[in-house]
Amino acid sequence: MAAAATSKSLHSYPSQESLSFSSITKTHSLKFSKTSFSPSSHRLRLAIRASSSSATLNDPPLPTHNNLDHQLRVRILSESLPYIQKFRGKTIVVKYGGAAMKSAELKASVVRDLVLLSCVGLRPILVHGGGPEINVLLNQLNIPAQFRDGLRVTDARTMEVVSMVLVGKVNKDLVSRINFAGATAVGLSGMDGRLLTARPSPNAAQLGFVGEVARVDPTVLQPLVDIGHIPVIASVAADEFGQPYNINADTVAGEVAAALGAEKLILLTDVAGILRNREDPGSLVKEIDIKGVKKMIEEGKVGGGMIPKVNCCIRSLAQGVTTASIIDGRVEHSLLHEIMTDEGAGTMITG
Repeated sequence: MAAAATSKSLHSYPSQESLSFSSITKTHSLKFSKTSFSPSSHRLRLAIRASSSSATLNDPPLPTHNNLDHQLRVRILSESLPYIQKFRGKTIVVKYGGAAMKSAELKASVVRDLVLLSCVGLRPILVHGGGPEINVLLNQLNIPAQFRDGLRVTDARTMEVVSMVLVGKVNKDLVSRINFAGATAVGLSGMDGRLLTARPSPNAAQLGFVGEVARVDPTVLQPLVDIGHIPVIASVAADEFGQPYNINADTVAGEVAAALGAEKLILLTDVAGILRNREDPGSLVKEIDIKGVKKMIEEGKVGGGMIPKVNCCIRSLAQGVTTASIIDGRVEHSLLHEIMTDEGAGTMITG
């Protein structure tokens, strides 16, 4: 009696070929299908379908499960080649925070993605915040955490805690994890080598030591990138008088990307990306230009905490960054999805 038919699909990477394996009793086939790739293409995927049916006596022996896994892995690596060629030697600036920083699994995913990208020739730079870690230490010290318009009110005591957590704890933890995963990371803050010069926020009277980026000097950064190290940058900096400031990590990432002429700026967030309808997760905008996203802001379709992220992307694009993406940091290996697949993991904004 013929075996009952089964069917399933998995989305990953592309191929036009089909592989068929079968035994005397049943046939198993893997079918790979793809859309055509071009150098300007950004989204790519592979559909794999497995099926079973009655076999013939001429069918070759059924391969083992491990052999199928190995074949798929080799095929996926091979078909990553166009993306590796496209981005090899290019600088990618990633802002890391949110849900991806809270979960151990997601943290491991981000680190592995960065190391893999570095190993295949990309030049990643990681910029991080650390809000949840700051809140934990503030609570232990009985210092109230206050926010105004989504920004942390930062008095002198809070600024000390911010520096301790971001520079002394989160930064070194990330450097250690990246080194352990096989790359070479170097931890920095905006103060190191005058990488960033801060200035007070226009709302300094209400926010305290919350700053903006006045200047970026990539002198200390460029040699590290050139020799294949991964800079890990904590989002604190000092002004010309040495006063430390807490700076939004999205802003730091955007300004660093612009100063280095990065190919991509990627902001990891706690949402899927830009939505046409903020109440409908299925209304994700996959790709949009500056004009289109500005119109969405005017129409009120982009609001709340997404506005500063979008404005950060717009500013970096205006200064020469090729593309900026807001992606879902809650998805494992979202960085690889964004860079190495056609489908991506969020919203890509172009100039």
